[in-house]
Amino acid sequence: MIRVVLADDEAIVRVGVRAVLASADDVEVVAEADDGRSAVDLVLRHRPDVAILDIRMPRLTGLDAAAEIRRVAGGTATLILTTFAEDSYISRALGEGASGFVLKTGDPHELIAGVRAVAAGGAYLSPLVARRVVDHLSGVGPRLRATDRVAVLTEREREVLGLVGAGLSNSGIAARIHVVEGTVKVYVSSILKRLDLRNRVQAAIVAHEAGLIPADERGGHDERGGH
Repeated sequence: MIRVVLADDEAIVRVGVRAVLASADDVEVVAEADDGRSAVDLVLRHRPDVAILDIRMPRLTGLDAAAEIRRVAGGTATLILTTFAEDSYISRALGEGASGFVLKTGDPHELIAGVRAVAAGGAYLSPLVARRVVDHLSGVGPRLRATDRVAVLTEREREVLGLVGAGLSNSGIAARIHVVEGTVKVYVSSILKRLDLRNRVQAAIVAHEAGLIPADERGGHDERGGH
């Protein structure tokens, strides 16, 4: 069972998110908060697998809460709730330890897929969020630079990077390319080091910019990492 702490200052949003998560038989909301500081406190108390955080909250923003959770409760992954109006926040959050981003107005299945992906150690970007971020950061020039950047990787590393960008966990990637999970960990570590990236979310952005997402993964799906 994936245990979740949910934080949003709008009660109606929490009701909607909780209802979506209740439709998944492997996800349980163990606590809710209406501000960022309370979210961190609840994470410390319950030690959930995932904290779902709205970006804009009183006392502590979702991004600041994500950074704090990363510092004090590294075993809890963070999934950020965002809107199209908050592109600039996404860019900042890439360095704050967030494991994924989902749209409040997106397909409910993406929320469940995101929770499963980050709980399994993967990164997750809703397809529309990924497209929006790439459009915001790129254009033809950056796409060419991203393609040049990943040229230093081996063919297998580029394949793994594409699957990271699709939201698969290490175990999911291992099953996909028929290797043991330890081998995938080595590939991912090498990719992060060679591309000078801090985390899997940054790697996912590079994968999208370079056009490495496999065609059958571009729409996202619910089954990630064996869940």
